[in-house]
Amino acid sequence: MAKANKKQALGRGLSALLNDPDNDIKSAKDKNAEKVIGNIIELDLDFIEVNPFQPRTNFSEESIQELASSVKELGIIQPITVRKLGFNKYQLVSGERRYRASKLLNLETIPAYIRIANDQESLEMALVENIQRQDLDPIEIALSYQRLIDEIQLTQEQMSERVGKKRSTITNYLRLLKLDPIIQTGMRDGFISMGHGRALIAIDDQADQLEIYEKILSDKLSVRETEDLVRNYHQKGEAKPTSKNTESETVPKYIKKGVQVFSEYFGHKIDVKVSKSGKGKITIPFHSEEDFNRIKKLVQGEK
Repeated sequence: MAKANKKQALGRGLSALLNDPDNDIKSAKDKNAEKVIGNIIELDLDFIEVNPFQPRTNFSEESIQELASSVKELGIIQPITVRKLGFNKYQLVSGERRYRASKLLNLETIPAYIRIANDQESLEMALVENIQRQDLDPIEIALSYQRLIDEIQLTQEQMSERVGKKRSTITNYLRLLKLDPIIQTGMRDGFISMGHGRALIAIDDQADQLEIYEKILSDKLSVRETEDLVRNYHQKGEAKPTSKNTESETVPKYIKKGVQVFSEYFGHKIDVKVSKSGKGKITIPFHSEEDFNRIKKLVQGEK
């Protein structure tokens, strides 16, 4: 109990220090900066803005609700990390789910580690910390690696040192970004695993990738079965059937473009049949009750 009281007293002392506009700490060289950097304070949620460099883009509303229930019962177990931008102005570096859950509960404050970092350092910290998380999907991790290459100019060797992963592991994640966007969406939604994705990378033609992807979903193929299917594809030199090629040539251009938009939106390969009169039918496949409800929400315009 004495230890807890000491921690609370420290938080109150830091709060008083940070709320002094005449001695605002702006850099690591400023007076009392060492008392702030790396310490925890109960920070007003209204003083915090979301990190524009956040590598994670897919936040499950259900998981935020579950976290909010946990926070309501147990409080914030692990503090978020913020960087100081100015007087009473902070930006999230990591912990956006905890931040969102706290906002959902209308909490006034949240425990936070204080950091002082520039934009590039903030981006790198957010990316590296997010890569270490256990609940990121493979595409989110791959995109984080790609941003470290594009925006921080890190080599794969440097990334290997920063995140503690083998270079071959990083390469395997980056290769996933070569997959068709529909397949990437399927991986993010959990319809296929990274193992399935790695097998599909061996197929250069994206139309054939999608054809096998649909077969994986419809037949519920394992990674091993998918690898065998891809191996047979190469051995037999399979191509799309002539009937399909002929059919695609008769499909109007406006439909070809539209189908791609539909497919990316719904996360599945959309089938369109058109008669000579110009009338047609659009078929949207689904693979489970959860998938059906996801598509229904998209049609209804819900997030």
